[in-house]
Amino acid sequence: MTKAPEAKVPPKGPLSDDGLSPRHREVLKDVIRTFIASGEPVSSRAVAKTHAEGLSSATIRNVMADLEEVGLLRQPHTSAGRVPTRRAYHLYIDSLMGPSSVSARERRYIRESLEPADSERLMGTASHLLSELSHQIGIVMTPAVGETVLRAVDLVPLMGSRVLCVVVSATGFVDNKVIDTGCRMGREELIRISNYLTRHFGGLTLREIRSRILELMSEERAKMDRLLANAILVAGQALRDGPDPNLLVEGTSAMLRLPELADVERVRRLLDTFSDKAALVTILNQLIDGRGVRVLIGDDSNVTSDLDFSLVATRYGVGDRTLGTLGIFGPSRMEYQRVVPLVHYLGDAVSRALELVYDEGDMNDRGQG
Repeated sequence: MTKAPEAKVPPKGPLSDDGLSPRHREVLKDVIRTFIASGEPVSSRAVAKTHAEGLSSATIRNVMADLEEVGLLRQPHTSAGRVPTRRAYHLYIDSLMGPSSVSARERRYIRESLEPADSERLMGTASHLLSELSHQIGIVMTPAVGETVLRAVDLVPLMGSRVLCVVVSATGFVDNKVIDTGCRMGREELIRISNYLTRHFGGLTLREIRSRILELMSEERAKMDRLLANAILVAGQALRDGPDPNLLVEGTSAMLRLPELADVERVRRLLDTFSDKAALVTILNQLIDGRGVRVLIGDDSNVTSDLDFSLVATRYGVGDRTLGTLGIFGPSRMEYQRVVPLVHYLGDAVSRALELVYDEGDMNDRGQG
């Protein structure tokens, strides 16, 4: 008869919700912080030097063995120290690292850097700030054109039947495209069409406009009204769903100095990660629905698992409308106590800056009306 495996005996002492005693939690926190700082497997002797309780190396070694047995630490090599697992990092972020915030100096620097500008420059500045302040890779996913809200359309005649369409979103994003209407249209007619499209479709997303246009195209009255017919013709091409979200990435070169990228193969895999923007967009889109900061570590996603990296991300938008995602990508041993509040603050700061752009544009529209 096969003997049933013995159940794991939890550490002695009062237990927290995660089943660890205060001593085990403190040692785990020390191991994680030491590993984040050094990048080298952590020995019991290294923890003993900094541990507040003054425990001996032998006691700490036993505690670390317990933590390894419950899957919070692992030993890369037989003779080496131990490193945190994905579960350990999540536990650290959720309950061990404690409250943290962005310094007053950095908050001021972020606010000044995001001074009112057009939305395109705002996104570029955000990716730069994420990288500069974290020393990791900053990522910003800009809105998909189809999800942006229309503020205005401007149509400019070109050669023959070609027309330049300038589409401005409510938050200042601009999309330009050249279309062929199939017939020559004068500037005055294009101005009337521009005004018609802005008046009737302003405030809708381009995806909503596309659906409305398809409905109008099926109605008989569209054939009887020349302005409406031409407006539908132009809008059908100018306001159709635009390109997928774009990714702004900054800071990959700075990562090459990290020990995690010491060999050529890992550098190649990092570059491959950012060449496959579709995979990154998919992951960021999955994070866009949640409020607050989301953290993916190692095997949490196919983007972070290959390099054992982490992605710390949050949404940004105007009011209840989410426009995109921004975040920081780097090794799993990133300094979460700095990175998590930084991402949260930048998400809020970008949202506030976009709201100013939106409010300014709304006031201008009212003034022109």
